[in-house]
Amino acid sequence: MPTITIRTDPIAPGRRRAIAVRLTRWLSTRGHVEPAHVLVNFEEPSPQSTYTGGLPVEAFPRRQGSLRHAVVTCRIGPDRDERFRTDLAHEVADALGVCPETALFYLEFRATSPADVYIVRRGGLERANERSMTNRSTSSEENPT
Repeated sequence: MPTITIRTDPIAPGRRRAIAVRLTRWLSTRGHVEPAHVLVNFEEPSPQSTYTGGLPVEAFPRRQGSLRHAVVTCRIGPDRDERFRTDLAHEVADALGVCPETALFYLEFRATSPADVYIVRRGGLERANERSMTNRSTSSEENPT
């Protein structure tokens, strides 16, 4: 269940949707991920909460329509290789419109095992790597500790 958190200046809802759809399609095609399993989250930092070189990113000029800054965290499976990570980093940068005028673009990968992710499916809590936690037996033979 890849999760991409994008922290940047406000982006219009239609543009957010376009970015989320683009990244979902890329992960579905290149990463063989079901589209429903892709989560893209946008966060808007409060003014003067992101600094680079001791200066708030707001101090850097912003050309009309360009991206001033973005801090991105991509949580992906630990089995994803360097090529996948590099290609995904480029896709995220392109989707956001990173250009030479962008003051700060920082993208970090966090390898996250599906066993460490819980989601709700069919009304019950499940680990992302299991079919159904709610229907499992709780006997010690089936669930050794």
